[in-house]
Amino acid sequence: MMEKLLDRDLVKKLAPLRARERGLEYYEDGLVSDLAERKGVLIAKVTGGRNYMVRMSIKADENFHYSCTCPMGDEGEFCKHCVAVALAWIEGKAAKKTKVAPEINLGDVEEYLRTLDSSILVEMLMEQAHQNEALRKKLFLKTAKALSTGFDFAYWKQMIKDAFDTGGFVDYYEASGFADAASDMVDAIEELLGGPYVGEVIALAEFAIQRAGNALDSMDDSNGEMGDILNRLQEIHWKACKQTKPDPVRLAERLFNHELNAHFDEFYGAVKTYASILGKRGLDTYRSLAHQEWEKVPPSATRWNAGQSSSHKVYHLFHVMETLAELSGDVEQLVAIKKRDLSQAYNYLQIAEIYMKAGNKDKAVDCAEAGLKAFPERTDARLREFLADEYHRRKRSEDAMNLIWVNFTDYLSLDRYQQLKRHAGKAKQWPQWREKAMKHMETHLTKKKTNANRWTYDSGYSVLVDILLWEENPEAAWEAANSGGCSQSLWMRLAALREQDFPLDAVGVYQTFVAPTIEQTNNQAYEDAIKMIKKIQPLMTRLGKTQAFADYVSELRVKYKPKRNFIKLLDRIKT
Repeated sequence: MMEKLLDRDLVKKLAPLRARERGLEYYEDGLVSDLAERKGVLIAKVTGGRNYMVRMSIKADENFHYSCTCPMGDEGEFCKHCVAVALAWIEGKAAKKTKVAPEINLGDVEEYLRTLDSSILVEMLMEQAHQNEALRKKLFLKTAKALSTGFDFAYWKQMIKDAFDTGGFVDYYEASGFADAASDMVDAIEELLGGPYVGEVIALAEFAIQRAGNALDSMDDSNGEMGDILNRLQEIHWKACKQTKPDPVRLAERLFNHELNAHFDEFYGAVKTYASILGKRGLDTYRSLAHQEWEKVPPSATRWNAGQSSSHKVYHLFHVMETLAELSGDVEQLVAIKKRDLSQAYNYLQIAEIYMKAGNKDKAVDCAEAGLKAFPERTDARLREFLADEYHRRKRSEDAMNLIWVNFTDYLSLDRYQQLKRHAGKAKQWPQWREKAMKHMETHLTKKKTNANRWTYDSGYSVLVDILLWEENPEAAWEAANSGGCSQSLWMRLAALREQDFPLDAVGVYQTFVAPTIEQTNNQAYEDAIKMIKKIQPLMTRLGKTQAFADYVSELRVKYKPKRNFIKLLDRIKT
């Protein structure tokens, strides 16, 4: 039987009228490019308001699939870009009057290219270089290295400037290509390590870090690729310093300036990272520079309220001063810096931990208690637990439990319940504290509203259900969930536990969540719904309800017919 391939009838069936009309215009205007077919899959680029990538099967069978990176494609629609690519392929097949195009892979391309004369390859490459900025930058870089007869620092700086020149704002879709080209430049700098010009790497890396920071200011780096490049450059700088052992005083001066004025945390923590390279002379210089800046900071300033224009600088200075104090081992100096900012209960905890680490437990407790006194209503839970641990050690279990109880009642959660049990265990009082906790939850948890929509978070008895599951009491957890409701994730856990002995209960849970999951209208939600439907099928078979399951699937197919991507997944379930 001849296999059915993608054709105009399928396009008409899949695409809305408006998408068909616009897709035809895109195809006729020649906006489809880079169309390639491999192993039954089409890949192409469509140029509209921006470039979009389309992938599509050529076989029109039950495994037919398609995707587009445009917003409508993300919603699972056979969009205008899909229409344009489909038409380009269909018309191309008709023009060639062939049934199936040969499958060409990169190995075939490489073998063909090796048969060509070098002048032809040069012409092809130059043509691409005129059109592709990333390729052009890469060729400039490789040519410069090949023609170099020595080290031309000015020329390297120019190459770095070119590599990190955004030429305006680089949006999300262009960021990866820009980062790839910049990465080639970083590779070139890294290659100098260990060679005769390793001494030049320090200055090159510092200049590249500056330019990379400027580029980050003018691009959408949501994927973090340029951030990774910035980290690589800092690592290269450190390796170059380790190899060449530059003058420690001058290195300290530059590092301090970089660390203090960085906008993207370039060289953050440099004094510690470079401590072994700086040695005593370098660290003394770093410390002197830091103290000069520290004297300019008003006593009332914290790392957070230093004023808009210099806030990042003061923030970094606080970290530098703390790091220098840690390196010197001067606990009181470190505490004095920390005490400049006691605006939060957590800051008292940090000081208490410093004293505890230094072996001064009395000062640690005094500081923690001062934090509780300063923040009686907004005390940090970690501060209470720190103090509770020390109270247990001092045989003050009642004081410890009172603190941990407040932690639990402040925020009902499994973590706080586990914390309560841990501390009650130290006091050998868990049964009574558990009973107290259960009674507290009975009076303070509210039942989940049945009319809450999917955008409203309503936890219901989720905390209690979570706790009872942790205590390995699934029956009590099931009763609590049915009494007060809980989150979907907990219902899924309960259903999985009831599949063996109470399959009808599990079916009821899964069916409850199939519809709201589908109605989220995205491909991941569709896949999640299908997983639940697949869980329902064997359970209903065990219950002798095979036909009921088939009817259920038919109802879903009718109800959600417009959601084509979901229906494609549903069609794979055999009833």
